[in-house]
Amino acid sequence: MKRLSLIVAGMFVYMAVTAKEDPKYPVSAIPEDMKTGMYAVIREQELRFEVNSVSNASTHVHIVITILNANAKSYASKVIWYDKFNVLRSFKGIAYDAYGNVIRKLKQNEIYDQSAFDGSSLFSDDRLKKADLSQGTYPYTVEFEYETEHKTLFFVPDFELYEDDEITIQKESFTIIYPPALKPRYKLFKIEEPKISSADAKEVMQWTFENVKPEKFEKTGPDLQRVVPNIAVAPTSFEFDSYAGKMDSWENYGKWIVSLNKDRDILPEQTKKKLQEITKNAKTTEEKARLVYEYLQSKTRYVGIQLGIGGFQPFEASVVDQTGYGDCKALSNYMVAMLKEVGIHANYILIRAGRNQPAMDVSFPSSQFNHAVVAVPNATDTLWLECTSQVNPFGYMGSFTGDRYALMITENGGKVVKTPRYPAEVNIQSRTADVFVEITGDAKAKVKTTFSGLQYENDNLDYVVNQQYDDQKKWVQENTDIPAFDIVNFSMTNKKGKIPSAIVSTELSLKRFATVSGKRIFLVPNLMNRSSYIPEKLDTRKTNVVLRTPYTDLDTIRYHLPEGIYPEFLPDPVVVKSRFGEYEASFKMDQGNLLYIRRLRMNKGEYPAESYKELTEFYRNVGKADNAKMVFMSKT
Repeated sequence: MKRLSLIVAGMFVYMAVTAKEDPKYPVSAIPEDMKTGMYAVIREQELRFEVNSVSNASTHVHIVITILNANAKSYASKVIWYDKFNVLRSFKGIAYDAYGNVIRKLKQNEIYDQSAFDGSSLFSDDRLKKADLSQGTYPYTVEFEYETEHKTLFFVPDFELYEDDEITIQKESFTIIYPPALKPRYKLFKIEEPKISSADAKEVMQWTFENVKPEKFEKTGPDLQRVVPNIAVAPTSFEFDSYAGKMDSWENYGKWIVSLNKDRDILPEQTKKKLQEITKNAKTTEEKARLVYEYLQSKTRYVGIQLGIGGFQPFEASVVDQTGYGDCKALSNYMVAMLKEVGIHANYILIRAGRNQPAMDVSFPSSQFNHAVVAVPNATDTLWLECTSQVNPFGYMGSFTGDRYALMITENGGKVVKTPRYPAEVNIQSRTADVFVEITGDAKAKVKTTFSGLQYENDNLDYVVNQQYDDQKKWVQENTDIPAFDIVNFSMTNKKGKIPSAIVSTELSLKRFATVSGKRIFLVPNLMNRSSYIPEKLDTRKTNVVLRTPYTDLDTIRYHLPEGIYPEFLPDPVVVKSRFGEYEASFKMDQGNLLYIRRLRMNKGEYPAESYKELTEFYRNVGKADNAKMVFMSKT
C-alpha cells in the first residue's frame, strides 16, 4: 500500500513537471522574417462582437503578443474602460517567458480599478481597470482576455488590421454575430468581403488574417484610416438609455439627437430679460449674436460631464444658467437657447474636433464626433461659435474645428456641412525688424511680428496672449529663434475677430550676433525664421504627400550697419517655385543699410507619391537660402 502511494505520488509529480514543461507561445516558433526589424509580434488576436438586441451586445477580446524589446513595453499592460452601459464581465492575463513557460498569472488583486478622471471632467461615471504584466527580461509573451457587456447597440467596434508599423501579426480575426434583422452596416478599406455563416439562428461575419507585415507609416502622408486596412462598422437600429434611433442616414442620426435635446432649451425669465437688455441696441444679427456670445463667455466655464447618456445628451439650459458650467454639448445647447430668445435661429453642430484629426467619413453615417459647436445662419454667411472657451474670438474656429465636415442638427434631422477654411492668405506671420549691428558683432533689434489666422495659434499663442507677464515672457523666450539674446522689453496685443491676430513686439540685445574676423563681418540676414527641416530620404514613396496647413510668412529686416562697412558681394535674389509653395528672398543696399525681404507661402493639398522628391528638394533649397551668410568688409 505504501509502495502504491509512492507510485501515485510520483505520477502526479511527473504530470506536473510535464505540464510545466509543455510550452505555449515559445518565441522560437516565430519565423525570423516576422521578427526582423520589429519590436513585437502579435501571435493571436481575436475581436468578437455579438449582437443580442437593439439594447444589448457583448465584446470578447483575446490577444497574445510577444514583446521583443523595450520599445513594445507598453503592450504588456492593458487598460479597459467601462461604465454602467458597458460592463466588464471578465478580465484575465498570463505572462510567458521566451520558452513559453508560464511565469505569472494575473491575480484579481493585481487588476487596478479606478475612476477614469481626465483632469477636466467635473462629473463622470467612467471607470477603468488596468493590469501590467511587463517583465524585465526580453523577449517574453503576454496574453490578455476580457469580455464586456454593452447595454446599448449604439457602439459597434471598428477594426484596424494594425495600429503600429513595427509589429507583425501571425494570426488575427474579427467576427460579428447578429440576428439577421439587426445586421450591422460596414465599409471596407483594403479588405475583402467577409466569410458568412450561420450559428444558433444568428448570422456570422468573419474576417481572418495571417502573417501580416505592416506597411511603414510615412511622414506627411494621408490619415492612417486611408493607409491601414480597416473596417468601419455601425448599427442601423439601436437603443440607448431608452432613446431609440436609427443610424442608416445622417438625417436619421440627427433625428435621434433632436430627441435627446428636446425641451432642454428652456431659460429662466430673469435670463430672458437680461438677454433682451444686452441686445436692445444691436442693429444686425452678427452684432446681436456677438453680444450673446460674450455674455456666454462671461457667465460660464467648461467642465466635462460624462454621466450616463451625458456623453450625448446636454444638460438643460436652465441648469447651465443656474450653475454657470457645462460641457461642450450643454454650453452649445445653452447658446442656441439664448439666441432663440433674442430672435436668432441657430443650429447645434456635432463635429470631430482636434488638430489633424482624421476627416469625417461623410459616406458612412455613424458616431464619429467628439465635440459640439453652434452655427448661426446669417444671410450669405454663417457665424460659427466655439462655446467652451472664455477667450476664443467671436466667430473663429481655428485648427480645432475649422476646415472640416460636421453634422448640423435641424428640425428635420442631420445635415452634413463644412466649417470655415483658413487659406494661406489669412494665415500670415508678418515680421518687420530693425537690427542695429555694432562693429564688435553685437547687435540690438526691435522686432514686431503679427500672427494672423491659424498662425494666431502658433505654440499656443492664442492662449498665452490672454495670460500674465511671466507666461508671455516665457513664450517670447521659447519662440525667438536666435542663438543668443536677452529680452530688453516686450509686449503682446490681442486683436479678436473672425480672423484674429496677435502682435508681439520685442526689443532684444544680441550678443555676438555677427562673426567678426579681421576686416570681415559675417551674418545670416534671416534674423529668426530660418528653415532647417528636410524630409527624410526615401528610395520609394508609397503614399501621397499631404500638406495640411496653408500659411504665408513675410519678413522685412533692415540691418543698420556700422559706418564704413560695405558688402563684399550682394547675393542675387532667390526664387524657388513648386506645386507645394513659393519662396522668395532679396537683398538690397539702401543708404548704407541692408534690406532683407523674405516671403514663403505653403499650400494645402494632396500630391502624388512621386512628388515626394520634389518636396524634399523644395525644402532643401529653402533651407539653403534661409541659412546663407553675407560677408561685409570694413573700409578701415
